[in-house]
Amino acid sequence: MDRETARENIRARLKEYVERVTERSSRAGGNMYICPLCGSGSGSHGTGAFSITGDKWKCFSCGKGGDIFDLIGELEHTADYNQQLQSAAAVFNITIDSGRTSAKQDFSPVRPIEGFRTDYSKATAQSADQQEQPQDYSAFIAQSARNIERTDYHRGITLDTLHRFNVGYCPEWQHPKTVAKMKAEGKSLPPATPRLIIPTSSESYIARDTRADVPPEQRDYTKQKVGKLHIFNYSALYAAVQPIYIVEGEIDALSIIDAGGEAIGLGTTTMTGRLLSLLEKNPPAQPLIIALDNDGAGEKAAAELINGIKNPDGTQRQKGLQALEIPFFRCNIAGQYKDANEALQADRAAFIAAVQQGIKECIDHQTAAAQEEKERYLSTSAAAYIQKFIDGIADSVNTPYIPTGFSQLDSVFDGGLYEGLYIVGAISSLGKTTLITQIADQIAQSGTDVLIFSLEMARTEIMSKSISRHTLQSVLSTGGDIRNAKTARGITTGKKYERYSLTERELINNAIRSYGGYASRIYISEGIGDIGTAEIRTAVQRHISLTGNTPVVVIDYLQILAPADVRATDKQNTDKAVLELKRISRDFKLPILGISSFNRENYKNAVTMVSFKESGSIEYSCDVLIGLQLKGAGGTKFDANEAKRKNPREIELVILKNRNGRVGDTINYSYYPMFNYFKEEQEQGE
Repeated sequence: MDRETARENIRARLKEYVERVTERSSRAGGNMYICPLCGSGSGSHGTGAFSITGDKWKCFSCGKGGDIFDLIGELEHTADYNQQLQSAAAVFNITIDSGRTSAKQDFSPVRPIEGFRTDYSKATAQSADQQEQPQDYSAFIAQSARNIERTDYHRGITLDTLHRFNVGYCPEWQHPKTVAKMKAEGKSLPPATPRLIIPTSSESYIARDTRADVPPEQRDYTKQKVGKLHIFNYSALYAAVQPIYIVEGEIDALSIIDAGGEAIGLGTTTMTGRLLSLLEKNPPAQPLIIALDNDGAGEKAAAELINGIKNPDGTQRQKGLQALEIPFFRCNIAGQYKDANEALQADRAAFIAAVQQGIKECIDHQTAAAQEEKERYLSTSAAAYIQKFIDGIADSVNTPYIPTGFSQLDSVFDGGLYEGLYIVGAISSLGKTTLITQIADQIAQSGTDVLIFSLEMARTEIMSKSISRHTLQSVLSTGGDIRNAKTARGITTGKKYERYSLTERELINNAIRSYGGYASRIYISEGIGDIGTAEIRTAVQRHISLTGNTPVVVIDYLQILAPADVRATDKQNTDKAVLELKRISRDFKLPILGISSFNRENYKNAVTMVSFKESGSIEYSCDVLIGLQLKGAGGTKFDANEAKRKNPREIELVILKNRNGRVGDTINYSYYPMFNYFKEEQEQGE
């Protein structure tokens, strides 16, 4: 057959090839299979993952696809098209006239021989389509097992072990499917070859060429699979009473068993996905020992078993032994040799010792791991934290709390801010940002660093508000004319300065100097939708690392933090943000002040916990919940517009939740919105 005709013939036989190397899904349609590359589609739903459409295949799990040559390349780890074509031609007994690809004799059924009856007489009369269905090879396996002593090709494995697994010998072997096809087409059969027969199930076996001198064109195909792929000695995973070796070849598994161990043989490194799928559903009875071939394919397969299998884009497709929490150990029992069987044949005594040592080391490793896990668990008891608890009390002597600068508020907080999450909410234009930034300035003035994450206002706007506040404070403290105090815009608009009096200019300069006296402790990060809790955690860690100072953190405001998941609802993202901020406060032992918006329905009502927009975790996770309201809010005669027209406005700060102190306290403030200033009013009688 010429090369082009052979190529088209092979490409059209994709389905026939797929059914040689994998199984149909149990429930899905006729063109859905378990992926022979990643093992997906073997789950409990039996929906399949690998599909065939015409002469193309695709796995929706691992994302791979192509034609029959691409599949052969994946399975045989080769990107060489000529080698892929040669392999395919050998599978289908096609001779290519160019001579570049020769038909192989390894895919033909067994010929009856004297004293060795086979049950292929019916099979050979069946059509190729009928041959695609699973076949029961039990009789052939039993017959070949009785002939094992007719060959000395035992690969160093004792007859006891070979008999135990019904390993047999067939002097003249041909592939059943090839015989059926060739007879159906009226063609002559290719020559037979002597084979070691290694059963992997009643419907499958491995036929291994026993000739000492295999022709060069056949050397890549000395090991042929008949029937579906199966893991050799798979039942050992659940019946073994000692650690189980995982190796690639069936002969390697037999070698370990012959040396007194227990083992399964994958058959090919592409079966790692299938094994992981099975182990995820049914964990093994004993720890696993990974001892794959000492080559690149073995190294890759070992890494996949341990760490799992990833998609082409780097995302995790399948969990590995670590993620599945299946005990395992890795060792090299082959030493300098490629695999276990080579090591057995080279030095049987040394190999037996290596197998037994591997078992001992695995058991020791698991014992040590169990003891370590026990110690880790015991270390979580309260007794293990008593000294840390005492040390924490001693450490807190120097900085027991951080005063806010408002005496009544500090009294409610038992002296000031502690480690924890503080949330402040209010309706629009009630000064929640002003109150928090004023507290931040007062904390910085007392010598503590403050990190401000401003998600709406620019850095210059926050600075100008602070300087504006200082101009008013100066006027009020000296009894000056309040008209000289300056708004934030009055400070940042340069063209206004030419109209200012000397007194006004000096007032601004003094305010800037006052702000500059503690500005080195204020760190402002501007946000444009790109600041989330991860960025906040990183910034806090970096600040502590570079300065050695633990800061107070201010967030303005919660609902516009970058979402953790763009597909989640606003409430879900706010909940996640609040929980993570709570973790940050705990991990770094610092206070976090967060600003939250209110629901519009609460603009005329007295503040309560339900006032908080997307409240969710805000209500449950914060340590302190504060609401700001206009004085008299919620009353029958309350007029919000009239209350806002007052200058200064009368504001009430209500403690809605206080995990470690008083709840329900109300503190009165005078709020000067033009100058960004809150003045705490003394309680009556003081």
